[in-house]
Parts: sequence; C-alpha cells; structure tokens
Amino acid sequence: MDGVVVDSIVIRPAQAADVDTIGYLWARLVAYHVDLDRRLPSAVENGARRYARRLYDKLDDPYARLIVAEAGGEVVGFVFGMIVDLVPDVFEQEPSGFLADIYVDEAYRKQGIGRRLVEALAAWFQERGITYYELHVASLNADGVAFWRAMGGEAVMVRMRAPINKGDSS
Repeated sequence: MDGVVVDSIVIRPAQAADVDTIGYLWARLVAYHVDLDRRLPSAVENGARRYARRLYDKLDDPYARLIVAEAGGEVVGFVFGMIVDLVPDVFEQEPSGFLADIYVDEAYRKQGIGRRLVEALAAWFQERGITYYELHVASLNADGVAFWRAMGGEAVMVRMRAPINKGDSS
C-alpha cells in the first residue's frame, strides 16, 4: 500500500462520533497482530463493535483517555490509555499509566503520527501526576519493538507463554 503524505494532522481527544471508526481500526490492529503471530487472539464476531461500545463508555471516564489522529476530517489513528494502580494494599507503588492500544492506518505511517499520539497521551498522564506508563508489544512485532525503543521504552518484565502437555503422564 502506498503511503498518503499529509501536511496537516490533527491530534485531538476522541468524540462519540469517532468510536465506530476506532473500532474498525482496532479490528485491523488485531488482524495485524494475528498475521504476525497466530498465537495471538483474533477478534470475536462483532469484536470491533463491542470494542467501540466499551470506548464510548470510557469517553467521560476521568481515568481513561482516547485520542485520535485526524487527516482531512478522517480518523486515521488512535491511542487509548488509562491510569492504573496495582493492588494498593499489597504493592507499594504509585499509580501509573497504561497504554492499552495504539494504531495508525498503514497509509499514514512513517510520518510521526504514532509519536504524536503517544506524546499527547503522555502529556495527559503527566497532567495527572503520572510519572511513567507501561504497554505491551507483541514479541514478533519488530516494527513495534523498534518504535517503542525509539520512544524510550525498555523491557521491565517479559511476558511468556508455556504450553501445558495434557497427554504427558509423567
């Protein structure tokens, strides 16, 4: 797919009218991950619509932020983050940010849109006294890993998966 170069990208908080498009972009994000690694979960039937409905419910949540990138009046990317707190009566930790999802339409990549979305979310976290955020990136997503390293990300923990051999009788 050839890229679309745009002079003007607007980064703004999402509105109710954006959530269906964001749901569609989320479905493309999920498909992208499944294409990279078949071990990652696929979207369920109507998953994009369900995701959009959940985002709609978060639009007024003071602990969540949904931001879009708009080009020519069209939403071409989004980032969704939230403020989280580990079990405060067990862990000694300050609240942190969690970047749950980010996606930029393939045609609009390599123009700094993802970086601008992340910077907008980071600014929102900072306004709320949050000093860091965490995220997950698929281990086989080389572009994603490179992007997050360029954004200053570093591994803190590695999430692993091990099969359970049900036929093993030892």
